[in-house]
Amino acid sequence: MIEIQKIVKTFGRRVVLRGADLTINEGDFVTLMGANGAGKTTLMHIVANLSKPTAGRVLINGYNLADAASQLRRFIGLVSHKTLLYDDLTADQNLNFYARMYDVPHAAERIETVLRQVGLWGRQHDPVRTYSRGMQQRLAIARSILHNPPILLLDEPDTGLDQHASDMLGKLLHAVGVSQRTILMTTHNLERGLSLGNRVVILANGKIACDVRRNEVSVDELRRQYFKFVTSN
Repeated sequence: MIEIQKIVKTFGRRVVLRGADLTINEGDFVTLMGANGAGKTTLMHIVANLSKPTAGRVLINGYNLADAASQLRRFIGLVSHKTLLYDDLTADQNLNFYARMYDVPHAAERIETVLRQVGLWGRQHDPVRTYSRGMQQRLAIARSILHNPPILLLDEPDTGLDQHASDMLGKLLHAVGVSQRTILMTTHNLERGLSLGNRVVILANGKIACDVRRNEVSVDELRRQYFKFVTSN
């Protein structure tokens, strides 16, 4: 579903990604981990087509993202550090805006469905600025699945959430049907990463340093590998 091939990304003289290679199969939930500055968000932005690689390419379902970005964007839902919501608009107005952007059929019914999935039905007419950070992030997840994309990119979706909202994240992701999608998620929370993904990928020194399936190694070994590469980055 996602093929990341020899991706290089530089900012001036600083090299962030050094030929990163990663293949994510349909239905995989990949947790991408690494130290601060390892290039996780940079790689995520390249896959989301928010940033261009210096070298290398990304294939989505076999198609080169650089050649068909506008068409392939419909395959992807993104939750990032920013909610990409308009504070002065209501939840309903925000989702209607994105529904028009993606030509979502039967938009009113779909909006109600996703708002119920994230527990915000009943607050759909309230301005987003009146929402707590946790509620805004839930609405951002609703936005990301509104057009029912087969791929979800979650760039530290628990950023800014309090402990209760953060603990609810796993339940929320399952409520919106992650088992039916291909997921790439970055997180600094080791325990959450281990609990959600079926693959753990560690990015260190601009390359993929470790790529294992959860059922192939013990949790203790995953922790050991994580701390090994994070401390050496």
